[in-house]
Amino acid sequence: MTADSTSPTPAPPARAGKGHRGRFHRAVDAIDERMGIKALTYPVPEHANNLAWSLGGITAVAFVILLATGIYITQFYAPIPEDANQSVRDLVTDVWLGSFARGLHFWAAQAMFVLALLHLLRVFFHASYKKPREGNWVVGAAMFLLTFLAVFTGTVLKWDQEGYEALIHNLDVAELLGGAGIWFTDKLTDRVSILLRLFNAHVVIVPGLILLLFVWHALLIKRHRISPHPEIQVPAVESAEPFTAHLRRVAAFGLVLLGVLSMLGVLVPPVIGPTPVDGIEITRPLWMFWWFFPMEEWFGVASIAWVIAGVFGLIFLVPFLDRSSRRRWRERKLALGAAAVLLLALAAITIEVWIANPKGH
Repeated sequence: MTADSTSPTPAPPARAGKGHRGRFHRAVDAIDERMGIKALTYPVPEHANNLAWSLGGITAVAFVILLATGIYITQFYAPIPEDANQSVRDLVTDVWLGSFARGLHFWAAQAMFVLALLHLLRVFFHASYKKPREGNWVVGAAMFLLTFLAVFTGTVLKWDQEGYEALIHNLDVAELLGGAGIWFTDKLTDRVSILLRLFNAHVVIVPGLILLLFVWHALLIKRHRISPHPEIQVPAVESAEPFTAHLRRVAAFGLVLLGVLSMLGVLVPPVIGPTPVDGIEITRPLWMFWWFFPMEEWFGVASIAWVIAGVFGLIFLVPFLDRSSRRRWRERKLALGAAAVLLLALAAITIEVWIANPKGH
């Protein structure tokens, strides 16, 4: 026998694609072993792989955009009453990509608010908040409230006439709350201006709390799984697919969102008014606040606090007010009817402000 016949047959060379893919997965496994990045993965049923059931993930994309643009903007912002308004103007005119970053940040904030609201409405319509998911509804409602507070504090930070008037209304309400509202007034300390404290809330406290609640939210979803569709009888486990596939869809929706927000930031940049003048009231707030905007004129300043507390209180109490096991919308006409009446009332007030008060007070 020849030497060739006794030598072992050489193994075929590894294909470049498979080798590269193997190295990538090994790297992911190595990171996961140390950081636990796969801890939040869970099977995703087929009915959740559409736009409506992905609104929560797209809201998270908007939040990431806000974090990225916010970090950039804060490098050039001066949270001092004497300099705040001018620092925003300098950001727009003198800083590279400053105008784009501020425009993207502005529109991403509104997108996050709208997406979070639509997500809550989707969860409510499909009764996904029912046992055992009541706690996750409360966590989600808390994130929605924090988003509302983030938009408010961001409005004040411009320190133009609109932002200043928003702060004055807040101070008036805080005075009525007494000790419960002291953080929102200048009585807490005379060493730090309220603008600086609101800046700290906007860039540290509120986003930090949202991040903590988001992790809690995700862990609860993993524990309870995505809720079954009330109109689909097929067990979710039979049509489930990996979380990574769902994540790719959310990423695709997120890229579309980023493109739309970028165009809005360039084509419809947010305006900034002049430095504020105390003692006058001439502006109209951002549209997210129109639903309680006329309350001061109709019922006095105290009504603003009562309306905000009432609406958000109802949102938090939803799973405890509707405790039946029924999830189909045809079986929940009372709950859906009550929600429709509330939404129509808030929408009617919003439209009334838009029509009757187009430029301010």
